[in-house]
Amino acid sequence: MRVAEQIHLLSKLTIPRIWNILKLWISFHVSQYFNKPVLISYPSGISIEPTTSCNLRCPECPSGLRSFTRPTGMLDQKLFQKTIDEISKHTFYLTLYFQGEPYLNPTFLEMVKYASQKKMYVATSTNAHYLTEEKAKETINSGLDKLIISIDGTSQETYEQYRVGGQLSKVLEGTKNVIYWKKQLKSSTPYVVFQYLVVKPNEHQVAEAEKLASELGVDEIVFKTAQVYEHEKGSPLIPDNPKYSRYRLNEDGTYSIKNKLLNQCWKMWQSCVMTWDGRIVPCCFDKDASFVLGDLKEQRFKDIWHSPAYNSFRNSILQSRSEIEICKNCTEGTKVFAD
Repeated sequence: MRVAEQIHLLSKLTIPRIWNILKLWISFHVSQYFNKPVLISYPSGISIEPTTSCNLRCPECPSGLRSFTRPTGMLDQKLFQKTIDEISKHTFYLTLYFQGEPYLNPTFLEMVKYASQKKMYVATSTNAHYLTEEKAKETINSGLDKLIISIDGTSQETYEQYRVGGQLSKVLEGTKNVIYWKKQLKSSTPYVVFQYLVVKPNEHQVAEAEKLASELGVDEIVFKTAQVYEHEKGSPLIPDNPKYSRYRLNEDGTYSIKNKLLNQCWKMWQSCVMTWDGRIVPCCFDKDASFVLGDLKEQRFKDIWHSPAYNSFRNSILQSRSEIEICKNCTEGTKVFAD
């Protein structure tokens, strides 16, 4: 993230939000010290899912594979507004994305606008197939702060090996539309990021992707390592270059995740995820909502966040994180590098 964008992000901070961040830092470190959950704060960030629907069929993605056991649906605008009203005093970073393609929700940009009016920093991630000129213009006017566009290849042949059913030409056209309307409307937002998920079929085009990003005028390109569910015996998706892989090749030919699973997790104090139907789950690795900690259709956010159920889950992280299924493939940091 460049300096101007960092300043823009900091502009969203208010006295209550700064005070909450301080209490958040204290809560996390006191919990580590005493080895039990202590919480005197609220999350500084939250991810909210507009929909589980998606137009693509990407491997390793539950939306793409249509493999969810939880229902598919669209986030209700009233539930979204109710949630934002509850959390926006303390929580300032909103990722309006979890699974699915957010632009498929017909009220998506209205939700962006609502959160933006609450002076939240709003980011989303898209496959960019719906960024027509009209939608691009609406996106600029919505107040969206950050737009992450999945690129994953510089030729159609390479792109479609992971983004199954997608068209690279639509991604490039959508990107151009957003950049055009930013200039026309003299807007500094959204900050446009190309996100390149590095897998074996596309790792040879990393340098070309950097060049393409520069030519189009996007603000930043980020290279991200891919989560592979069945990685132990290898996968055609694991890159040859270890720099771009979350996994280490062992002497016996098997693969294991590189990072150590320490009994700590900043995200359990700093953020959470709300599914489209209002359920609160611990983090973005719980894609199928296996660990539901509350339901915002029936409970207030503060009651869920400080509940015995949530603290019990935090305690299990502090005691034995390696035994929690969603933690076993977690990296707590997936970016390789950014230009």
